[in-house]
Amino acid sequence: MAKKPDHNIDDEEIIYVSKSELKRDAQQYQQLGIDIAELGKKQRDKLPLTNELIEAMALADKIRGKHDAYRRHMNYIAKVLRTTENVEQLQTALDMLLNKNNQAEVLLGQVERVRDEVLKLGDSKINELLEAHPTMERQKLRQLVRQANKELKAEKPAKGYKELFQYLKEAILP
Repeated sequence: MAKKPDHNIDDEEIIYVSKSELKRDAQQYQQLGIDIAELGKKQRDKLPLTNELIEAMALADKIRGKHDAYRRHMNYIAKVLRTTENVEQLQTALDMLLNKNNQAEVLLGQVERVRDEVLKLGDSKINELLEAHPTMERQKLRQLVRQANKELKAEKPAKGYKELFQYLKEAILP
């Protein structure tokens, strides 16, 4: 008598992925490869690329002018990205690199707000800043605040105001 096949596989163990979802994933890898290939060599060095991807990007730079070859090579790079383990790290590093200017503007805006608060609140905000950033010097910070307030009241050129901003920027930003 023949053995019956064992059909005790749980439905939870099997994950069904639609063909459309597979295509979307493939397009995301393709776009990631194109975005990385469009970067300059110095910017690309900042990304955590594997050796295989570094070699593929060097070849992509060489064949950039040949349309069909470049397109096929981008398909190869997408294939390599699908098998790479650190794709999430690559994507976040690329996003950070491409949005660097926007983030810098946001950080500078924060430093400007801190400067304005220090000028308004005085010693209480200075104490708060010194607790958050112990590398700052209390005496220098208080001197810059006094100088900036004095210039603002006398409506003189804002040399101390700018110096305070530079000092805060160096201390607060990484």
